Amino acid sequence: MSAGLPILRLGDILLGGLLSDLDDKTALAFTDELTTRIANEGIRGVIVDISRLEIVDSFVARVLMQLAATGQLLGTRMIVAGMRPAVALTLTELGLQLTGVRTALNAEQAMELLGWRRPEAAEEAPHAS
Repeated sequence: MSAGLPILRLGDILLGGLLSDLDDKTALAFTDELTTRIANEGIRGVIVDISRLEIVDSFVARVLMQLAATGQLLGTRMIVAGMRPAVALTLTELGLQLTGVRTALNAEQAMELLGWRRPEAAEEAPHAS
C-alpha cells in the first residue's frame, strides 16, 4: 500500500482515493505504486476518487494530470471520480484545467465508463423472505 492510501484491484481496474492531506511524499508514493501496478498487473483502467478532497490546488491538479498522462503512455485510462462542486468551481476560478483527465460524478459512474455494468434488477439475487 502506498503511504496509507489504499489501492484496490477490481478485475483489471484499480481504484484508489486521495485524502485531504495530500503532501509531496504521499503523492509520489501513490503515483509510484499506481504506475508500477499498471505495468505489472495489466491494468486497463484506474479510478482516483477525490470525494474526500475539499480543496484541489495546483499541486493536486498537476499530480492528477501526470497520473493520467503516465497511465495513457502505459495503455490505461484514468478517471477522476467524486469531484465536489466547490472544487470544480475553485479550479475554474483559478484557471486550472485537468488536461487529459476524464472525470465522473462518482466511482460507480467511473466504473461504467470503464465498461463495468451494474446488474439489472432481474439479474440480482432475490431477497429472502
